[in-house]
Amino acid sequence: MLEIAIGIILGCCALGAGVAMIAGIGPGIGEGNAVAKACEAVGRQPESKGAVTSTMLMGCAVAETTGLYALVVAILLIFVAPNIMVNVLLRAIG
Repeated sequence: MLEIAIGIILGCCALGAGVAMIAGIGPGIGEGNAVAKACEAVGRQPESKGAVTSTMLMGCAVAETTGLYALVVAILLIFVAPNIMVNVLLRAIG
């Protein structure tokens, strides 16, 4: 019975890490749209290239943090959470 409980804990941690990494899709789409719009803006008004580029880079950096947070959560779910949860289970059983 203990092996099944540990297996469920490990499976749920792996599933949670996979779901957390789905958050990596959003920054990719958002940054792609930002670069496309920046290219359009520079194409329409080439003299504003510096302002458009700096604003786009700042926005992309902020958007990228979402993906990095998701990566950190996934790594914690894979490497840290299983040990903690198994220890809690073992203490609860006695």
